[in-house]
Amino acid sequence: MGLRHLRYFVCVAEEQNIGRAALRLHISQPPLTRQIQQLEEELGALLFRRTSRGVELTDAGRVLYEDARGILAQAERAAERTHKAAQGLLGRVDVAIFGSGIFGVIPQLLRRFREACPEVSIVLHSLDKEAQIDALHHRRITVAFNRLMRPVEGLSCETLLTEPIWVAVPSGTALAARTAITMQELRDQPLVLFPTGSRPSFIDRVHEMCRGAGFTPQVAQEVGDVVHALALVGTGFGACLVSRSAANMNMPGVTFRPLHHPAQDRIDLCCIHRSDDDSELLQAFLRSMREGARRLADLP
Repeated sequence: MGLRHLRYFVCVAEEQNIGRAALRLHISQPPLTRQIQQLEEELGALLFRRTSRGVELTDAGRVLYEDARGILAQAERAAERTHKAAQGLLGRVDVAIFGSGIFGVIPQLLRRFREACPEVSIVLHSLDKEAQIDALHHRRITVAFNRLMRPVEGLSCETLLTEPIWVAVPSGTALAARTAITMQELRDQPLVLFPTGSRPSFIDRVHEMCRGAGFTPQVAQEVGDVVHALALVGTGFGACLVSRSAANMNMPGVTFRPLHHPAQDRIDLCCIHRSDDDSELLQAFLRSMREGARRLADLP
């Protein structure tokens, strides 16, 4: 008993007439009659009885009719879900995030993807760079967001956009009263740096910027992530260079100001995935990320 038999049977049951059912199915009447007879022989049950107007279901036919409608609906849903999966519109994406990114750009990108693909489940994982690389290699995650990625065998890294670098300073200080802060004004300021762990990282970028400005930073402390760094800024440990996304964090005692720098220093946001992952779901995700990043770049 195949789906075609069930479709033919349901059509005859609904039309209650072999001739009308044949017209609806775009086949001639004799083949349709043979299909119904084959179904009855296979099931060992009479499904229709003849009437003056056509046919009507027997008790056995009514039982099959109810089940057949459910089977055909389920088959239709399976076909639709398969088609969506082939287009990257169905499934699960495991996304690794990091520090400050989750407070600004990344949620906007993910929200756009969810609106376009509501049947895709997005599962977030908070991992540092080293853990992201390991999880990608072992297929525990699909994609990762991070910054300042070095080349890694088997992984592809795509820069989606760049963000301006800002300065977080203790509220109530002279620097907090400025509308923008220059690198030279950080020369004599203790700095809180992040993140510790896999290199290169934003710590290396800060050292590079300080060297470019002609001084060696006075490092007050190095911490694992932006949240701990800003907590130290709020307690007066020193200033901290951050991405603009971090300014979305409302930390007590912390004031954020743009960095005024001749080189217009910016920090990249990258999307990392396995080079051999050619799934339609990943491709749909990447297309959405690129388009979302382009739209964000166009904003003032």
